[in-house]
Amino acid sequence: PAVKDATVVGVPDTTWGEIGAGCIVLREAGSTTGEELAAFLAQKLAKYKIPRRWLFVDALPRTPYGKVVKGDLRARLSSDAR
Repeated sequence: PAVKDATVVGVPDTTWGEIGAGCIVLREAGSTTGEELAAFLAQKLAKYKIPRRWLFVDALPRTPYGKVVKGDLRARLSSDAR
């Protein structure tokens, strides 16, 4: 209920090749954490499907047609990892 919008993108990982990163827009800033989201998802998804990284954003970047621009999110996650 705390999540307004979300997507998952693949990001490089040295062990697995690629892991999922959840990009989240919250309804109210600071209303939940990545750990709380992972615990919630653990009740609904297989463990390997739960994102291992989290990025909280004000809004997801979208094309004029409304599709999420996942490349922008991957770039942001890569720059945050440095």
